[in-house]
Amino acid sequence: MKKSMISHQGLASLFLELSMLFHAGVGTGDGLILLSEESGGEDQAMLAAMAARVDDGAALSAAMRETGRFPVYACGLVEVGEKAGRTEEALAALANYYEGRARTDRRVRSALLYPAVMLLLMLVVIGVLLVKVLPIFDDVYASLGGRLTGVAGGLLSLGRWLGEAMPVLWVLLALAVALVAAFAAAPGFRERLTGWWRRQRGDKGVSRQMNDARLAQALAMGMASGMPLEEAVELASGLMEDVPHAKSRCLDCRERLDQGEGISAAMKASGLLPARACRLLELGQRSGAGDSAMEKIAATLSEEGEAALEERVSRAEPALVLVCSILVGLILLSVMLPLMHIMSAIG
Repeated sequence: MKKSMISHQGLASLFLELSMLFHAGVGTGDGLILLSEESGGEDQAMLAAMAARVDDGAALSAAMRETGRFPVYACGLVEVGEKAGRTEEALAALANYYEGRARTDRRVRSALLYPAVMLLLMLVVIGVLLVKVLPIFDDVYASLGGRLTGVAGGLLSLGRWLGEAMPVLWVLLALAVALVAAFAAAPGFRERLTGWWRRQRGDKGVSRQMNDARLAQALAMGMASGMPLEEAVELASGLMEDVPHAKSRCLDCRERLDQGEGISAAMKASGLLPARACRLLELGQRSGAGDSAMEKIAATLSEEGEAALEERVSRAEPALVLVCSILVGLILLSVMLPLMHIMSAIG
């Protein structure tokens, strides 16, 4: 059975506790044993198994990969930290990263729950208007010697079609509900679906901004430890195993650097980082503060990525309300205006 991935909040807590134990001088294996004693269920067994692997000589990142419950990005960044001699900093950075992701997840759920419920209710109202109410108005018009025409006539035809297709629509609705339930309750199905999304569109729009922030964070950690930029770029590409387009950008940048291109030109041509970030890094390199510049770039890109995601989510509620309100208003006006015209003619 496929193991469930650890939640973002769980990852944030685990990495924060590990970084604190590292800071206190506790060894990796001993730290994992201490955490396993405070955990329960599946997490306890996982941490105990990781401690055993570490005591046998395996690296923490390798032990994390073997569990199958950690994201590729987390395992990759810990590996970068281990090779750079900055494991504690890597764990602290991951704790902050996943705490931000957990906070964003909560905001997304709270921001989309109300619009989703409202959309469902509005669709029900629209369906009742089309299927049940419009035929009544059509009968009223017929008794007055008229008929629904124009937009109202088209909506009446749509309502009749919906009434005839209602059994099929109920089946489609049941399938949609089952799909949502499977996505929420089945980790394996959710991972396959999100994995497909990352492969197809995981490096576009807001996802591209988040990927840039992740790459910049890995590069900053490698450069701060004195690692050559070429090696830092190659290690960063390992973080993007689940996003082929982002990984190809890293490999293209590495090839350009090996061919002797400048840092800014290579990154800009490969699209590894935004142009402004490339300029800032080049200036930092010239002034001897390339690692500080990269840390600033990573922080800025992380903030911009979270802000872009929150902005995208915040647009959903007013858009749904506006569309549903326009549809309901259109239906009512298309029916009431002709009725008012007939009543005024009779009066």
